[in-house]
Order: sequence, then structure tokens, then C-alpha cells
Amino acid sequence: MHNDMTMPRGLTPQHRLYGALRLLDRIPHDLIALISRLSIGAVFWQSGQTKLDGWHVTDNAVYLFETEYKLPFVDPWIAAHLAAFAEHFFPFLLVIGLASRLSALALLGMTLVIELFVYPDAWPTHGTWAVCFLVIIAGGPGRISIDHLIARHFGNNAR
Repeated sequence: MHNDMTMPRGLTPQHRLYGALRLLDRIPHDLIALISRLSIGAVFWQSGQTKLDGWHVTDNAVYLFETEYKLPFVDPWIAAHLAAFAEHFFPFLLVIGLASRLSALALLGMTLVIELFVYPDAWPTHGTWAVCFLVIIAGGPGRISIDHLIARHFGNNAR
């Protein structure tokens, strides 16, 4: 196999497939983590925006927590305010790459609550969200993050 990734004529389909797979192996974690952080951050940020009117949680958001979401053990007013805060704070941290693993873990927990208590039939969507969070939790936020800059400053080799 040539190192310059060119395929000489006469290679079998198996060699071509192997070459294509090797090329896919070169997709950097930094890119995957950045796309995960930005895309899942946007999902939660947009959800948080639906709960606000300016700096105030809407009556409609509280109403949804009273009637549709019905979380056990949590007052609907408190739940609406906590959700609005979490859906802005943690996505912001994810996008800038600060406390990324903690933020991903917090939003993964929120996703589990949504799956278990609110929309249990939405597991395909929630599973997709969980994968984005797990990429960040398991592999770190990547080099395009404040976390990476902090780790480099302190001499750690954080991904």
C-alpha cells in the first residue's frame, strides 16, 4: 500500500475498500467533538429559548411542566426555571469548550430525565443526543476548546 493514499491501477476491490476505510480512520476526534458540542448545544439552547420571554421564564413553560411534563418530586415552577437555566448554561459551556465533560454529563442526565419521565417513546432522538454527549464525556472536547487550552497550560494532555 502506498503512503501517499493513491491507488495504483489493478488493485482489487478489497484493497480499494481497505484504502477507503483507512481514509475514514483519519477523521480527527477534534472535528467529531466540535460538531458534537455545537450541534447538541444548539438543540438544548433552542429548547431553552422556547421557555423564555426576555429574561423571564414564560407562564407557558410553567404550564407545560404542570400539565405535560409532570416531573415527579419537583414543583413545576422550579422545574421550568431549572430547565431554562440548564438549557442555556450548559450548552454555552459546551460551545466554548469549558467544563465540557461536566456540561455533557449534566445534559445527558437531563436527557435521561426527559426520556424516562416525559417522552419515553422518543428514545431514537434521545439516543442520538446521548451519543453526542458520550463522545464528549469519553473522548473530551477536542483541541478546539478552552478545556484544551487550560490543560496545555497546566501540562496535561487532555484530548
